[in-house]
Amino acid sequence: MASTFDPGAFDGRWILVTGASSGLGRAIAIELASQGCSVILGGRDPARLAATASALKGRPHVVWPLDLSEHAAIAAGVQRLGSEVGPIYGLCHSAGTVLTRPLASSSVEVVQAQLGVNLVAGLELARAVCRRDVLHPEGGSLLFLSSVYGRAGMAGQVAYSASKGALVAAVRSLAVELARRRVRANCLSPGFVDTEMTRASLSAERAATLKAAHPLGPGQPEDVARAAAFLLSPASRWITGVDLPVDGGYTAQ
Repeated sequence: MASTFDPGAFDGRWILVTGASSGLGRAIAIELASQGCSVILGGRDPARLAATASALKGRPHVVWPLDLSEHAAIAAGVQRLGSEVGPIYGLCHSAGTVLTRPLASSSVEVVQAQLGVNLVAGLELARAVCRRDVLHPEGGSLLFLSSVYGRAGMAGQVAYSASKGALVAAVRSLAVELARRRVRANCLSPGFVDTEMTRASLSAERAATLKAAHPLGPGQPEDVARAAAFLLSPASRWITGVDLPVDGGYTAQ
């Protein structure tokens, strides 16, 4: 069996990556393309998706502008993609939203906004990809980006933590339900990763505190991307239902 780090490990399979316009999603798309995968780039900003596409190597790739808060449009969009590019082997739901609020300010709208993108959209994407007229005949791989905050608490992240913890629980059930169709479902839970979003959303003091809490220091997007490529790859064919922390030791303490 080929290693996931060997060129061509994916043998031209199509994988849909959401949040591909920046950060972890972009890094994952670049890593997948470097391993011979054809990537469907999903995100809200067509210009930034095009910039990601220009950085991809190899096989044909597709840009799919989408708004993940529009749940009703997801299934039809995925079905259309399947008819255009052929069977889809995998999904990486990297897109997410975080709204830092104390409990007193965590209104129903704030909670629903995060659940809607982080959890509901991911499950709807999985449901669409797993349609018999869309899914690759050999089966497939579903990967959801959770977070260390799905495992460890953090003030101001009640709704975000709830959405990410729910993903981990959902993946276990998906893994059991879909195994008979040779579809695997897994989670990655990154810790503090140096991305444009984290630099913009955290004060210097807060960022320093988080970096110090990671025994191996802060991660880079490529650290998460390599782990994601492994779990999406056929090389991990006997792994399903897991939540892999990629966090520099943060949750080991």
